[in-house]
Amino acid sequence: MLNVSRNNAVYNVMDFGAIGDGKRLDTAAIQAALDAANEAGGGEVWIPSGVYLSFSLQVFSHITLKILPGATLLAANPNEHSQGYHAPEPNIWGDTHKYQDFGHSHFRNSLIWGEDISHFTLTGGGLIDGSGLWKGLYPPLGPKPSRQPGNKTLAIKGGKNIALRDINILRGGHFAVLATGINNLLIDSVIIDTNRDGIDIDVCKNVRINNVVVNSPNDDAIVLKSSFVLGAVIPTENVTISNSIVSGYDVGTVLDGTYQTTTTRAPDGDGPTGRIKLGTESNGGFHNITLNNIVFDRSRGLAIETVDGGSITNVVASNLTMRDVSSSPIFIRLGARLRGPTGIAPGRISGVKVSNVIASNVNSTYPVIIAGLPGSPVENVTLKDIRIEPNSGLTWSDVEDQPDHLVNPFFFDKQKYLHSKGEYLAAAGYPEPSMFGVLPAYGAYILHGKGINLSDVEISNDHKDTRAGVYLAKTHSVSVQRVNTQPKAQADWLVIEDASDVHINGSNGLGEVHLGNVRSARY
Repeated sequence: MLNVSRNNAVYNVMDFGAIGDGKRLDTAAIQAALDAANEAGGGEVWIPSGVYLSFSLQVFSHITLKILPGATLLAANPNEHSQGYHAPEPNIWGDTHKYQDFGHSHFRNSLIWGEDISHFTLTGGGLIDGSGLWKGLYPPLGPKPSRQPGNKTLAIKGGKNIALRDINILRGGHFAVLATGINNLLIDSVIIDTNRDGIDIDVCKNVRINNVVVNSPNDDAIVLKSSFVLGAVIPTENVTISNSIVSGYDVGTVLDGTYQTTTTRAPDGDGPTGRIKLGTESNGGFHNITLNNIVFDRSRGLAIETVDGGSITNVVASNLTMRDVSSSPIFIRLGARLRGPTGIAPGRISGVKVSNVIASNVNSTYPVIIAGLPGSPVENVTLKDIRIEPNSGLTWSDVEDQPDHLVNPFFFDKQKYLHSKGEYLAAAGYPEPSMFGVLPAYGAYILHGKGINLSDVEISNDHKDTRAGVYLAKTHSVSVQRVNTQPKAQADWLVIEDASDVHINGSNGLGEVHLGNVRSARY
């Protein structure tokens, strides 16, 4: 062990008895190295070349954990050993009130965990393989281990100045990275190829996610949340996500470079997930969020959701390219699930701008969707310089009949829809584009909106589709500027139902048109 200054000392896990053969457990040796660094006030803990089998490891402040090139930290399978991961610690907000999912409510049942720490870095260029972690929730993702499972690769609750750099994660469990209640978090140059969520950021502020690749066909790639996990309403705010790629290829095939596509649906029945999302847990809301230079590849699109009472303000997303989009390319949803303390009301979405987006080979069942609630519209949203290319065509009969092969019963109640003659609105439902079934538009569908601006939008449909290009319903103060559809055949490019103060200019051959109160109009 190197004898250098206190906070720069190096603690090689081999000096503490680690073996690194991938067969014998190295948990005690790695933890001993971490403990020694902690007792000395900090330092670097090195995991050199080899395969290190381990259960839960606790990390501390002022420590850099380096998994070096050629090294793999391998999550052990409890079914193959006489022990398991740390038990989930008590959390009354998770155990009693169930305001958020089990996975969000506990942290110690992870491969690597820390609480109220600062100046911690995970880096080194090596690999973390979470193959022994439990993915949870969905039966298709595997049964619960007989001994105490771990369900996260890295979970840090509370603290500041945390960094993840130059590390690779394979099969990360329920969450590959769960960051909760952290001020100043950096995630840079990380590759995550995982079987459920990639990066979850919950009630954090001052977060930078740069130069990452996250592949997650079964769940979200990068997701911002603001749950009630800390027993208070706390927003997630001041977040930038830039220069990154999210995707939904088969697990493991991004890291190995083969990019396989045998996984055609996520466990919820929709196409591969792999997207960026704000929500679903949304008690505290989201403020000052910037996304820039992002590739969505074989995944669902950008989702911006608040359903648990929080507000969303000041969100800017620009320079997004999407290919093989399995769901709505842009989904903005204000709902009323209201999971949280009694008395909370629907939140608010105001001040969202999405620009410079190209989405090709989009599942034509799902247009761009902006959907609020009666009395709680989505407000002040601008979509500018957008190009959408649906991959097939549907009909008005598909909207009226909601054929089984086009709707996902996991989210959509077909019988309720048909009984209500198309007015079905699942206010309390889990927010997914498929909750609405087949919509009457192939380009953009806007319901309960106010102050919506569509500008320089091109919807290029090379397939016969008899639905509208753009459908506006119960929406007020709308600007439709230079919006053009290029269908082979369809009846109307724009349908308006129960709207007011609609401005149309330079769209599909129309000059300037201003409509005051509109009961029904078609163009």
